[in-house]
Amino acid sequence: MELTTAHIGDWRSLPFFQDELPRIATALDAESRAVLPGPTHVFSAMEFAQPDDVRVVILGQDPYPTPGHAHGLAFSVEPDVRPLPRSLKNIFREMHEDLGAVPPNGDLRFWARQGVLLLNAVLTVPAGAANGHKALGWQSLTAQVLERLSDMPRVFLLWGRPAQAAAAKSLHGRDHLRIETPHPSPLSARRGFFGSRPFSRTNAWLQDRGQTPINWTTPEAA
Repeated sequence: MELTTAHIGDWRSLPFFQDELPRIATALDAESRAVLPGPTHVFSAMEFAQPDDVRVVILGQDPYPTPGHAHGLAFSVEPDVRPLPRSLKNIFREMHEDLGAVPPNGDLRFWARQGVLLLNAVLTVPAGAANGHKALGWQSLTAQVLERLSDMPRVFLLWGRPAQAAAAKSLHGRDHLRIETPHPSPLSARRGFFGSRPFSRTNAWLQDRGQTPINWTTPEAA
């Protein structure tokens, strides 16, 4: 599996790409199962949101294991995917309660274009086997990304214990807005994700600092 980093800009300066990626690429080459997302999409989250442009970080776990769903941005799917994955469906349910509207489909690339980094802690998955690549070592990239983004106040939406643990270890600085809730999956969303109002709270924090709020709901206006 040939992974190219030519399109990820300043992220290429992270040590991971020289020190860790060659070993992971070798492991992916030896994988007998189909790997998701395709090689041109593995680093899409970093392509869409360069370090200095990132204002909000949403940490996911690993890509959707259903072929045709994952395209390299955490929780996002291609626009024609129906029904929506259950976690994304719950995200939209909370958004509707919070903002009164939701996007027309599950393609969240318009969030990324506004400086929302939709990063999974593990960037690949075998088709049909959720968490199948959690031992490959992708988490070292997550750690380096969080350390890189500690340089100025940002919003971090930390949904679930893995995201919160990663931030506790690698995110530095006291001025960030950290919204920590259970994961939006059907197994945990009712334990505190619903009712957390992450979208309006993020925008209020950005506006208090003189920044443009994120347009969470209307792609054509982003």
